[in-house]
Amino acid sequence: MSLSHPGLRDPCLYQILILSSLLVYGVTRLDLEIAAGRALLLLGVTQLTQYACTRVWRLPAFDPRSALISGLSLCLLLRTNSWALAVLAAVITIAGKFVLQVRGKHVFNPTNFGIVATMLATGGAWVSPGQWGSAAFFAFLIACLGGLVVNRATRSDVTYAFLAFYLAILCGRALWLGQPMAIPLHQVESGAFLIFTFFMISDPRTTPDSRAGRILFALLVALGAGCVHFVLYRPNGLLLSLFFLAPAVPLIDRLMPGSRYVWHRANPPLPAPALRERRFA
Repeated sequence: MSLSHPGLRDPCLYQILILSSLLVYGVTRLDLEIAAGRALLLLGVTQLTQYACTRVWRLPAFDPRSALISGLSLCLLLRTNSWALAVLAAVITIAGKFVLQVRGKHVFNPTNFGIVATMLATGGAWVSPGQWGSAAFFAFLIACLGGLVVNRATRSDVTYAFLAFYLAILCGRALWLGQPMAIPLHQVESGAFLIFTFFMISDPRTTPDSRAGRILFALLVALGAGCVHFVLYRPNGLLLSLFFLAPAVPLIDRLMPGSRYVWHRANPPLPAPALRERRFA
């Protein structure tokens, strides 16, 4: 199979590869505080929920890729002492993208919605920042950046814009307080930051359709995260900012319209029934 084969240009496959590598490395070398049984539970429940929703919504085919990305992200970020809450988070993550839609488009990033909703509703779940150490962090950063180059169709402009805005906020605050630049660099040196930047805010199914809209959205999320961290002095600023600003995307799309993202643009046009499946992928 040549590198020009459409399947090898599928952004989902690269995301799955990176997240799987993060999880395996974290569990085997970094003690991410998630047992193999809990990881298998999260991955299994996300797949079962995806399959159940596929049947309930009478979609033409079961596609495990999106659910696998969400399940891997939950394994890396979500922490709880309750198996029941882990199952609840997995179900909310997948079911939410089927239920919460505006004009056939997801309102929330599935993983972000599942994690934040579980934390706010139960108080029994939290997020692991996933410190990786400098060497591992920069290795996976390069891998994630490589994914943006390989899969240009994922609209990586929102990622670059968010990186620029958020780093500007961190570095500007450090300069204002007279802190060394090592402090803002340390603040982003975590697996959670990588997952958020390259797999949550960059999700083409939940970001604005136009480039101008995506850049505006990246700015709003960066400002919101800075407000949560440095004004409200609360943790999880990135996740909370994306969660509460996600409902603004339909408004941004209305004010700054653009073309709707569709997976596998290199593939031939799908018949009408298959297009329905794409809306829920």
